[in-house]
Amino acid sequence: MSKISSDCKGNIFSSEYFFVLLTRIIPKEKQDYKQDGQNMAFSFLTQELAIDLGTANTVIFQNDQIVLDEPSIVAIDNNTGKCIALGQKAKLMHERVNPGIKTIRPLRDGVIADFNAAEMMIRGFIKQVNSKHRSLFNPNLRIVVGIPSGSTEVEIRAVRDSSEHAGGRDVFLIYEPMAAALGIGLDVEAPKGNMVVDIGGGTTEIAVISLGGIVEQDSIRTAGDVFTSDIQYYLKQQHNIKVGEITAEKIKIAVGAVIPELDDEPEPFIARGPNLMTAHPVDATITYQEIAHCLDKSVAKIESSVLHVLEQTPPELYSDIVENGIFLSGGGALLRGLDKRLSEKVNIPFHVAEDPLRAVARGTCIALKNAANYSFLMR
Repeated sequence: MSKISSDCKGNIFSSEYFFVLLTRIIPKEKQDYKQDGQNMAFSFLTQELAIDLGTANTVIFQNDQIVLDEPSIVAIDNNTGKCIALGQKAKLMHERVNPGIKTIRPLRDGVIADFNAAEMMIRGFIKQVNSKHRSLFNPNLRIVVGIPSGSTEVEIRAVRDSSEHAGGRDVFLIYEPMAAALGIGLDVEAPKGNMVVDIGGGTTEIAVISLGGIVEQDSIRTAGDVFTSDIQYYLKQQHNIKVGEITAEKIKIAVGAVIPELDDEPEPFIARGPNLMTAHPVDATITYQEIAHCLDKSVAKIESSVLHVLEQTPPELYSDIVENGIFLSGGGALLRGLDKRLSEKVNIPFHVAEDPLRAVARGTCIALKNAANYSFLMR
């Protein structure tokens, strides 16, 4: 037993310990799997998770199924520093806390802003996934995480370190536009140009993809969070009413639009809040035309970024993009009339992906299954 212990220090329920134990029991001539079959023999000890670590939401896929879809937010006790809630429970507390509790969104602009909170959140979400099917052994975690294409080395290291500290043994990283293209169903390894515009919570990722690589890309910090703050500012200026982040997001979902004329008009939204002058409660009726006006400048930034990427694109790939169109993914793709506005501006057809909110998560799941074949995955 002491020999085994020296070969594998740590938890006796770890898969490494179990492997060493079996190599002591099974005769040497039957241990050929140790070189090339270890992963197959112990696949039940390896858990594979595809994680879309988003600014607004975190989605986890396992075995081609969504096992978790929660807001990226953590509630922490100020006195102990311990996590008291995460995901949807923490979002219910957001902007409603007392001085003893704080809510943190660990990701800002697509990258980790609070390392400890991010680690707490990833660990908590993995624990939630594992609680659904308990096993005797702690599985080795094999994770693929999506990251913005404009991430710096420091930001990439922060995601990798957080994932490893949360229990990841094998951590792969994939750029979000590449994951979105895979999730949409595009053949990213073909000698053909594909263009993806992924409008998330913190960043808008624009990329031209060919032969399993990103040819041209741009990552701008104009996305869902900026749209939400635009709505808050507009209501303050035009209606003299103060609303929180959560109400502004509800307005964006209910009547969010980017063109003033829609075929299918949504019902106006009634926003309630204090009057800035008198502090008396007031109701403001918000129409989609107002939201289209208030988001105009932010959407114009996305338009100019798309045009900038197209300007840099080689002509052969450009002709492929004109033929196939440009694909929209992410929560921002759900803004009413966005595909129509962009098509008119760029003169290339835009297609909204099926289930755009989960396109990146689906793509990371596909990448995880083909980790050995995809050269664009980063260790």
